[in-house]
Amino acid sequence: MNENKTELKQRVVAWLYPDMIQNMEAMMQSKDMRNHTEFISQAVDFYIGYLSCQHSTSFLSNNLLGAIQGALQNTENRVANNLFRLSVETSMMMHLLAATLEVTDDELHSLRGRCVAEVKKTKGKIKLDDAVQFQQGVDI
Repeated sequence: MNENKTELKQRVVAWLYPDMIQNMEAMMQSKDMRNHTEFISQAVDFYIGYLSCQHSTSFLSNNLLGAIQGALQNTENRVANNLFRLSVETSMMMHLLAATLEVTDDELHSLRGRCVAEVKKTKGKIKLDDAVQFQQGVDI
């Protein structure tokens, strides 16, 4: 609805079922609308937009986009939370392992380089079997 319209409003009479009026008034309260005119104007604008769009795809695309963005944000939040938990567990495991091993800085640096290359090569699909074979001296 364009609030800056200069033309005068015209009165239109509409007959509505009581349950429609109840639903409209409940929605008006939840959406903080001032009166029936504001509600009906927005509803008519919405419906005109819906009818005007060919196959209603461009009209619905904004609504669908909003819903998809909300779903993606929820998924992103869950993934971020899970990654944080995994990072904490990995950090704990690394500290326990470091406390039990005697590894030189050079050996650690060399292992990190090998692991970076391995992750790049396998695109993150690391197998414990491969690491065990490498540590046992079996060439993979």
